[in-house]
Amino acid sequence: MRISLAISLLFHVGLLLVIQKAFPINWMTKPLRTFHVELFRPPVDPLDENKTAGMNLSGIKPEKMKQAEETEDTISLDTKDKKYISYAKVIKESLVNNWEYPGKARQNLIEGQVLVIFRLNRQGQLKDIRILKSSTFDILDGETTRAIRTAAPFPPFPGSVTVKKLNIKANFTYRLTAHK
Repeated sequence: MRISLAISLLFHVGLLLVIQKAFPINWMTKPLRTFHVELFRPPVDPLDENKTAGMNLSGIKPEKMKQAEETEDTISLDTKDKKYISYAKVIKESLVNNWEYPGKARQNLIEGQVLVIFRLNRQGQLKDIRILKSSTFDILDGETTRAIRTAAPFPPFPGSVTVKKLNIKANFTYRLTAHK
């Protein structure tokens, strides 16, 4: 009986080795890596039940979001800044709808370019207009300021615009073109 158990044991071990070579079983291909993670948070004082027992905590309101520290910003009508781009587009459309080439300037073949900056408050009201670079023709400078005043008031600032006042630079180009 012992001999048959020894032969059986040798037979099965040999069989396992042959099967292992034909169908490899990799029990441990790579050593396991262990990571240790710690979460850090600031210390919190435990609530003192004696202090909070008689308090009505429902009246506590979260802090309101503070407005951005900057109160004024300057952009151009062609800004690429994502927080201003949609608002600048609305302003530009309003200006284009109220801007005309003055008839007398057209008759006298007057061309020019006016660089202007105007200031709006959060409600979209026009507060100031300054000509930074004149066209040297009063008629073109006057049409530029007229178009801005006529287009005002503009819509209130959207939520993405957090400043209190917004300065907008605009370039008004008066150029005559030949009609075919």
